[in-house]
Amino acid sequence: MTRKFLLLAVLVAVRLAAAPETVLLSAVVNIRDADYEHSRPVLDKSTANQPLVIAGRTYARGLGTQTDNRTAVELNGATRFTAFAGVDDATASALPVHLEVQVDGQTVWQQEMKKGEAAAAIDLDVRGKHTLVLVCRDLGNNYTQALADWADAQFAVEGDKPKSVFPPAIAEEYVILTPKAPATPRLNGARVFGVRPGHPFLYQIPATGERPMKFAAEGLPAGLVLDEATGRITGVIAAPGTHQVTLRATNARGTTAQPLRLEVGEKISLTPAMGWNSWNCWGVSVDQEKVLASARAIVSKGLVEHGWSYINIDDTWQGARPGPTHALQANAKFPDLKKFCDEIHAMGLKAGIYSTPWIISYASYPGGSADNPAGDFTKPTGPKKPNQKIKPWDLGTYSFAAADAKQWAEWGMDYLKYDWNPNEAPETKEMADALRASGRDIIYSLSNNAPFANAAALSALSNSWRTTGDIRDSWGNVRNIWSQQEKWREFGGPGHWNDPDMLVVGPVDVGSGKSIRPSRLTPNEQYTHISLWCLLSAPLLIGCPVEKADDFTLNLLTNDEVLAIDQDELGRPAWQLIVDGRKQVYVKELSDGSRAIGFFNLAQEPQKISVTWAQLGLARPARARDLWRQQDIILSGDGFVAEVPRHGTCLIRVWPAK
Repeated sequence: MTRKFLLLAVLVAVRLAAAPETVLLSAVVNIRDADYEHSRPVLDKSTANQPLVIAGRTYARGLGTQTDNRTAVELNGATRFTAFAGVDDATASALPVHLEVQVDGQTVWQQEMKKGEAAAAIDLDVRGKHTLVLVCRDLGNNYTQALADWADAQFAVEGDKPKSVFPPAIAEEYVILTPKAPATPRLNGARVFGVRPGHPFLYQIPATGERPMKFAAEGLPAGLVLDEATGRITGVIAAPGTHQVTLRATNARGTTAQPLRLEVGEKISLTPAMGWNSWNCWGVSVDQEKVLASARAIVSKGLVEHGWSYINIDDTWQGARPGPTHALQANAKFPDLKKFCDEIHAMGLKAGIYSTPWIISYASYPGGSADNPAGDFTKPTGPKKPNQKIKPWDLGTYSFAAADAKQWAEWGMDYLKYDWNPNEAPETKEMADALRASGRDIIYSLSNNAPFANAAALSALSNSWRTTGDIRDSWGNVRNIWSQQEKWREFGGPGHWNDPDMLVVGPVDVGSGKSIRPSRLTPNEQYTHISLWCLLSAPLLIGCPVEKADDFTLNLLTNDEVLAIDQDELGRPAWQLIVDGRKQVYVKELSDGSRAIGFFNLAQEPQKISVTWAQLGLARPARARDLWRQQDIILSGDGFVAEVPRHGTCLIRVWPAK
């Protein structure tokens, strides 16, 4: 071999070694990372599960998406991104949509496209950049449900391959709308409370205002005692009946009063539960001190003064079943659940626990049944098969529902999350009977994703039931849950509540608890989240570590005029007045004859949303109020027009003329 030829071969080898690797977009995207409204992205197919076809041309590889969607990748060693972008031929709408590529928060390519137009070629230099985001959304306030394809999408890579990530948060100002509670006393919370005869009674009067404060309760039935300094009512009411009580709170600034109706009978949870659950912040990392930290913060930060009361432990507390009753005991993470409950009750709060009728819980901890009479638990070694009644996710031969319910009552638990799938009547009734026989009022909440076909049976046996799968802190997930709620409306009411899952405002880390971060919902989306849940008469369970909550989050959770919509004693979920693509209007009838109206903007741009009083079946109202701002509204004309920001809400209350 000549020297010249050898040198040429070396140069070619060096060039080949330095040539960038080609990595397909569909090879690096994890579809669970996408933020989507209608459908998760699909790898190498359209979201209609058909080949990628743009203007008659078929592409073998790529990413199929649907409005509204954001899909992101961490670029790492990528140097170039190329693709052909367009609207898939399977799209029904002829309206144009907006396709966009963002790199490190800057728009580097964008185009309006519609069905039938040839794919647009994209070729971008991304060397040294960090994050690429593919965006597909409707234009203005249109509602297309268009399918958008990123065909033949690929990266040239020198070094580490790109990696799928959740899209970066959309920049939006955190605006606090609600004024602080005044120094004068103000009584908050529901105006009705249910308890069974002969069961322990605990009610913390929720009141804001300057401390010290003195409480009074006129008309308390025999067996109940009020602590005037704390506002805590305890005791036992022996006989069924209805009692009209007048609560009073007095401080140096004045006195206020509010009625409270006590219903002593078989029905409890007469308004949706308000409290806290460990899963969305601590997940499998939960322990007793972490739970107590949020309980103490609910008191120290004043949330207890607005009616927040339940402190619920989720999965992973479970230990073993020693004799003689074989009731499930806690593991080392929860060293003393009796002491835990006592401390919770001493704060004026209530305690909750988690279980499942399965042998094993979702987090692989002991469940409520076993295949041996002693309840001995061995963690299955096979692959998990969730949502199927087969091992290791099946029902055991021996159920411990009665023993467990009795143990929870002895500890002092007030709430049970009972978690399995599918929720069916036999297991639901068995635990309902066990809780009723425990001697204690324990709110009975079913999870997760109850079959709609079982709604009538489940709603008669439980206090709440999950109408959906698990919530995540993304607009697409919340929007998807939202879209499933209307069919459940007829089943909600006092004592029985539709549950669209827990709240994801404030710092969260759903399921893990190892990397708590701010919610991925924008501030406007968080206002929408709370407003909608209140209109739906949903249980409100905070999912953040309250001790870490910022002023914005605390403000979201302490607006008594908004919470009053959720806690209204009529308990009638809102109905949809307007469902028009990117805008929706909900109306909720309230016990005093007024109506709460929620205006929701699902579009990417601000828009005006209006209703006429005739649509509401009203003459011009006598009074109207902006609930988030706690300000009266000056009315004019034959209706109301709301200016609503992107993914935001306007929540008002109107009182009809008498």
